Amino acid sequence: MIFTCEKLPLLSAILTASRAAAAKSTVPLLEGLLVEAEDDSIRISGYDLRTGIVTTVSADVTERGGIVLNARLFGEIIRKMPGDEVTVSVNSGYVALIKSGLSEFEILGSPTSDYPELPTVDMQDSIEIGEAMLKKMISQTNFAVSDNESRPIHTGALFEVNEGYLTIVAVDGFRLALRCEELDAAKPQGYSFVVPGTALSEIEKIVSDGDEVVTITLGSKHIVFLIGETTLISRRLEGEFLNYRNSIPQNSPFKLKINKSELIEAVERVALIIDDKMKNPVRCVFGDSVVNLFAVSPLGKASDECPMEGACEDLEIGFNDRYLLDALKAAPADEVIIELNTGINPCVISPSDGSSTFLYMILPVRLKSYES
Repeated sequence: MIFTCEKLPLLSAILTASRAAAAKSTVPLLEGLLVEAEDDSIRISGYDLRTGIVTTVSADVTERGGIVLNARLFGEIIRKMPGDEVTVSVNSGYVALIKSGLSEFEILGSPTSDYPELPTVDMQDSIEIGEAMLKKMISQTNFAVSDNESRPIHTGALFEVNEGYLTIVAVDGFRLALRCEELDAAKPQGYSFVVPGTALSEIEKIVSDGDEVVTITLGSKHIVFLIGETTLISRRLEGEFLNYRNSIPQNSPFKLKINKSELIEAVERVALIIDDKMKNPVRCVFGDSVVNLFAVSPLGKASDECPMEGACEDLEIGFNDRYLLDALKAAPADEVIIELNTGINPCVISPSDGSSTFLYMILPVRLKSYES
């Protein structure tokens, strides 16, 4: 195999594919990248047996072929190369000679036959969505994906396609995050699938804020995300996802309109004295046109307030400050409606315009007498 390629596009392709290569594995090949030279391009693949990423880059190919190279070492070598172009040649002993300018490296690779084959996906249904919109929807929900492996299905986010809309839902037992957007071109039938949160984190890093269209294709066991010249293949999570619609409180008696940024700033101020080890809550007292916030910890006490529209008869409720801030920062609106019932019922954050584009639900923290 012999090819010459521009350094920066090659490095970008290596870094993208490396997201799916195992950092450490008992199978050394999983720490590598499969590099294949075709007619006028290089295809680079990373695969850790759960998620695979394949991307291509244009190149001047003199001799076709392939090799498996250590992802970290290959990436660092290309990053440090001095020239604008890199030439890679591989001999029959699977030694890769990498040249750029006056710099030259020889590194030992492995035959492509030893590399695990990426899964073949039986295409069933597909949708298209703008990459900027997908990036926002993932970032505004993925923080609520569970990391508790005892319920594997909740370590992913639910994708629901129905009547021209895509809804993404994440839950972790303490909070729920939901984002919904209309699709430009969607099939009428409804279906759903669960994508691992780790795969969604990689997709969020790969997609940009541009106008490219991402095609999401559903298979019986895998999901494929096609993003420009990059393809990400992830296994589907199987199991029964939470019936989230039944978990969301209906007809809450208190609906309060509040400026999101003002509430974020107030929570951040009182949270300055919260002890991470003790996990002290933020105590919120919703009154007449104002919410008073308090925090008590071994470090001291703090109080603040934030104006709001509406009255709540001095309802007192405690929140994990990080959970509350995550939801508020993710909400794509300047003003939100906070729906409350009692001090032990979930809090719901929704759009002030009455739309259904987002919803965040947070379970309260039981307050102890000394916290007041």
